[in-house]
Amino acid sequence: MQMTSAIDSFLDAVHFEYGYSEHTVRAYRRDLHDFARFAGRGDPDTATIADCDLELMRNWLWDRQQRGLAPSTLARNVATLKSFGGWLEARRLVPGNPASRLRSPKAPRELPRVLADEHVERILDRAARRAEDGDPARIRDLAVLELLYATALRVSELCTLPLTGLDRRERTVRVLGKGSKERIVPLGAPAARAVEHYLHAARPSLAARAEGAERAELFLGNRGGPLRANAVYRLVSHELESEPGGGPRGPHTLRHTAATHLLNGGADLRVVQEMLGHSSLSSTQVYTHVSAERLAESYRQAHPRA
Repeated sequence: MQMTSAIDSFLDAVHFEYGYSEHTVRAYRRDLHDFARFAGRGDPDTATIADCDLELMRNWLWDRQQRGLAPSTLARNVATLKSFGGWLEARRLVPGNPASRLRSPKAPRELPRVLADEHVERILDRAARRAEDGDPARIRDLAVLELLYATALRVSELCTLPLTGLDRRERTVRVLGKGSKERIVPLGAPAARAVEHYLHAARPSLAARAEGAERAELFLGNRGGPLRANAVYRLVSHELESEPGGGPRGPHTLRHTAATHLLNGGADLRVVQEMLGHSSLSSTQVYTHVSAERLAESYRQAHPRA
């Protein structure tokens, strides 16, 4: 069996059967297509699953390491191969998982970028002033920023959030997260007001620009279709350019910021875990490290005998 055919079947399975996110499927596709090219010495169509053994996988990872890829990327590559190998074994296309003995490199854990309270306030104040001119796109952008910070949603969750997922009376959103896991997340009064204003003053105008049936998504793009993730990235990146500090400038920074601010304010770690949709508490615990770093820095600056 051609390796490319097996890869296509595997990607269909993880997407449609296992319910993996679009982001995860894209990462798997990118990794496995590169692996197939390596296996076929530049021509992926010549590679077969019979070539897919432990030695080939190790050689591919070694090649990527020599090309300077980060340990975190290599760790993801190993995870991709393990998933693919496990699928091949489950379908009895190979006698055993050829990736079972692979070991992931330990990547140094970097603390996420977190904005200070005043920086978030400035971002939201700027967006609110821009929205005062009544432009539907600017009113929508304010609602997007408010909701991202209020709920700590992933950008994919925000862009696919349906109108029916918003409970305006209870001030909650029902989110379908990774692995098709559903959760209900509350939102504060400022975000609720911004979304309400968007629904009355902006969404009908945006929807009128589209051809065909009304869209089910809460947030619409400038042409009336669903709001795309890259548009949200551009919006948040533009805002973060004006704020001090280095590091990532994508929507995930607002997610990190919201989680850290919740913990700084005394929220229980498991409550934050549920709000973020983390399957493992260890994924949420990184924000306690951020809080500890901020506490240590404040101590060093303020205590006379620090």
